[in-house]
Amino acid sequence: MVSRFARPIAWLLLIAIFFVTISPIEWRPTTGEPAGLERLFAFAVLGLAFAIGYPRHWILVACFVMGAAFVSELSQLLSSTRHARFEDAVVKASGGIGGALVGMAINRLSRRWSAGG
Repeated sequence: MVSRFARPIAWLLLIAIFFVTISPIEWRPTTGEPAGLERLFAFAVLGLAFAIGYPRHWILVACFVMGAAFVSELSQLLSSTRHARFEDAVVKASGGIGGALVGMAINRLSRRWSAGG
């Protein structure tokens, strides 16, 4: 049931991340935290949402989110005000994989709780 709600949220998050990634730098929202931490957190939430949305496919989710991290970084080459950096893609991918792993753990725990043990 929860996965039904997590799926559209995950896809909307992905669209929002790509929009923010390729939009002009002055449109980029900031939290006041270091940019690397913002990237890590954004992709961790994305990985978590996809893992919860697709609970039986967490390995595919981890690969997808990691690929999305690198594609989003490369997409910055389309904007004259942005720059693509391998280090940024690694931070994004790390956050995405971490979020997917947390989502996998949540899925396993919720299955145990629903099974009564």
